[in-house]
Amino acid sequence: MRAHDELRAAVERCGYYPELVLDSLSVALAAEQVSSFLVHHEATFDRDELRRHLTVLILTTTRLIVGHTDDHPPDEISSSPHATTSTESVRIDRIGSVVVSRVVDDPAQHAASGLPREVVLTLGWGAISRLDLEPATCGDPECEADHGYTGSATLDDFSVRVSQAADGAEGVSQALDFARALSVATSARS
Repeated sequence: MRAHDELRAAVERCGYYPELVLDSLSVALAAEQVSSFLVHHEATFDRDELRRHLTVLILTTTRLIVGHTDDHPPDEISSSPHATTSTESVRIDRIGSVVVSRVVDDPAQHAASGLPREVVLTLGWGAISRLDLEPATCGDPECEADHGYTGSATLDDFSVRVSQAADGAEGVSQALDFARALSVATSARS
């Protein structure tokens, strides 16, 4: 089965507005072929309501496509439930970091073929920067001088957490496979 067909099947399996999600992704994908993908369906509670969210990451030979779809209850503008869907296309050469964090049970017994309990994939391409500042000190608890500020700048454009408890072993495996393919794609750029 081609990667494009596998992507379609994964989105349809989620059952979360598959035609809307696939239509949105097809516009961003244009004529490019899918190299790898990750489909992550997440449910959250917003006060008394269950809200669903779908994230789809698609890797092509030239771009990373990030798709998000959220549902919304009726509101003052619309008397019926509605959804928003968006896509962002990022050139592979813009991706500056691919961070894969793993949570592993019983690390002393971990084997290379074992799956972690959860995986957090964090990608940075410079679209979102966070600046955390705090007053600088000199270490003297009696000092009242103004030492200015110190802080850190963090690029943190996107994170997705996949766990065996919520997404199953297949979801964690798919996240690792996608992270591996993205790492290869970003390391191969000139």
